[in-house]
Amino acid sequence: MQIKIEKRLPSSTENSCQLLFLFDDGKFPGSARKINTQSQQLLKSLYSSGDFTGRAGQTLLLHQVEGCTAQRLLLIGLGEKSGANSDRWLLACRAAAKVINDTPTENVVCDSTANITIGKLQQPSMAQHLSRELLLGSYRFSMHHRSTIIQSSPISKLTLIASATNLQSVKVAAERGKATAMGMATARDLGNLAPNICTPDYLAEKAAAVCDQFDNLSHEILDESAMEELGMGAFLAVSKGSAEPGKLICMNYRGRKRAGSPIVLIGKGITFDTGGISIKPSESLDEMKYDMCGAATVFGVIEAVARLQLDINVVGLVAAAENMPGGNATRPGDVVVSMSGQSIEILNTDAEGRLVLCDTLTYAERYKPAAVIDIATLTGACVVALGKSRSGVMGNHQDTVDQLVRAGYDSGDLAWQLPIGDDYQNLLDSNFADMANIGGRPAGAITAACFLSRFAKSFSWAHMDIAGVASISGKTKGATGRPVPLLMSFLFSRVDS
Repeated sequence: MQIKIEKRLPSSTENSCQLLFLFDDGKFPGSARKINTQSQQLLKSLYSSGDFTGRAGQTLLLHQVEGCTAQRLLLIGLGEKSGANSDRWLLACRAAAKVINDTPTENVVCDSTANITIGKLQQPSMAQHLSRELLLGSYRFSMHHRSTIIQSSPISKLTLIASATNLQSVKVAAERGKATAMGMATARDLGNLAPNICTPDYLAEKAAAVCDQFDNLSHEILDESAMEELGMGAFLAVSKGSAEPGKLICMNYRGRKRAGSPIVLIGKGITFDTGGISIKPSESLDEMKYDMCGAATVFGVIEAVARLQLDINVVGLVAAAENMPGGNATRPGDVVVSMSGQSIEILNTDAEGRLVLCDTLTYAERYKPAAVIDIATLTGACVVALGKSRSGVMGNHQDTVDQLVRAGYDSGDLAWQLPIGDDYQNLLDSNFADMANIGGRPAGAITAACFLSRFAKSFSWAHMDIAGVASISGKTKGATGRPVPLLMSFLFSRVDS
């Protein structure tokens, strides 16, 4: 999708649709005023008749309207102006994307980003959300289908109108939105792949393919023998139960300035989770392919960062393994020694994500990171606590946690901080090792983070539990691509500051 930023609407564009975002007050800013006048008060009559009221998320597609240079005119409601905010804008953008991607429209034009005010949102932020949602709205997973379905956006060009002082900033923001959508699509594709295809080996090959596209993106793959030499006993305790060998996948992006300590992103990549010997119930077991959505997120972010050539150093580490109950599988009660030298009593083999992550956290020390963020579908307890709308965030550095929560608000990809403190740490006490890998039923999301915190004492660290947001069940089952938008917003703020 090509993005153009102009000072005024184009005179005519073939196979196009103009977007008009309107409040419920019946007022017509920007080009809406001209269209209403030249169409003999069409917009006003639609409000009067109730065919269009400006209700938040409402849409009405019109054709060949006088005063509109595009073939189609899509009205999108924003609701009450007084309560307009970023959530409302995102709702409207998604509603527009749904309609647009069900039409053969190739060119989309919009001047609303320059002519309406949505709470405290600036023009660049509005443009970023709109470009992201328009592109993401075309997403269809088709990698396992015999028949051809739509795989890419029918929109070939998006033209946004901006004031003269905002032309460059709106352009940058819209391109960021586009790259974020492409990163989300990558994360969705990886999450949606069947687990017999998306194995640790497949992810290693994917990393090589991604890194080959960019001169400043390199990769290294650590196999099980390399991990054994490093003493990654916790990681190997998970992977040894499967016929698919585990992999630690390292992707290193160097920004153009090639200076500064990197942000290290660690993704839990359990490509299928049976629970191991502590085996899961069979109901919805197919959805355990989504246990690698943390890894999928890291792939999506690394791709987006490289596409934009951001001036920041980012390392992506993917802890890839299967958790299977094979003949070599770890038993409940086994004690292993992690790369850090700390011993772990494995009371539950279904608490495996923290085992691959803890050794990866220790490995991350070698990058001398500015901050480390691990992303994992770690606990059902987080879903119980926060539901399906917010990621849980915890960490040992409040500024980093605050930045992530703020990035969630800015991107519409919400997160919420949960406590992590010494009063929870004793729940991990073990009679037979330095710690147990579970802390019992109370505060399950928090004790999981407490476990990880013991391997992150030498750097600024945050943990994102994305169990509730990474995928959707039911009729629209699939990976969501979250929290790619949040993490991209976090990185944008770092670059811009």
